[in-house]
Amino acid sequence: MKLLKNSPNAYNYKNMSSAKTKTAITITFPDGNSRSFEGPVTGMEIAESISKSLAKEAMVIVVNGEQWDLNRPIEQDAKISIITRKQDEALEIIRHDCAHVMAQAVQELFPGTQVTIGPAIENGFYYDFHREESFTPDDLQKIEKRMHAIIKANKPFARSVVSRDEAVKFFEKLGETFKVELINDLPDSEVITLYDQDGFV
Repeated sequence: MKLLKNSPNAYNYKNMSSAKTKTAITITFPDGNSRSFEGPVTGMEIAESISKSLAKEAMVIVVNGEQWDLNRPIEQDAKISIITRKQDEALEIIRHDCAHVMAQAVQELFPGTQVTIGPAIENGFYYDFHREESFTPDDLQKIEKRMHAIIKANKPFARSVVSRDEAVKFFEKLGETFKVELINDLPDSEVITLYDQDGFV
């Protein structure tokens, strides 16, 4: 995890928020009303300022049309909306996160398995894996059981921004050749973000 924690190009939300000079930012809500916050401010802090029930139900925040996780700091004036568990959009978010949880479970149970992509789809989610042996029905039961344990542990997803070279070196060290290919195929302008969930990146 040295790449994520010590990289000069990486950051974590807590450190970044405390290092920034506090400035007032205006957050505009879907109904057109706005409120001033001492920034940077996170989606969770905005939700908590509205109500405890909203903070409990909140899944992600949409900032100027882009979905952000609730712990990512907003540093300038923005139009926002908060997606809660009760909204239709929440299902796709849950499925996307479940795909990553499945990948974590697979790599914990079957070391050496490589991952490629794992998106949400219309009827669920999937992840492509590469290993010498095919998965069996018994393996699938083990994977599901491990996924339940990971979810129950309730570890947060930690976002980091890294350079392309750092990302490539990180996944090369892990032997994740497919991830390296995906990174190299990204446009030069692409911001590369990594998410760490309890040691699985």
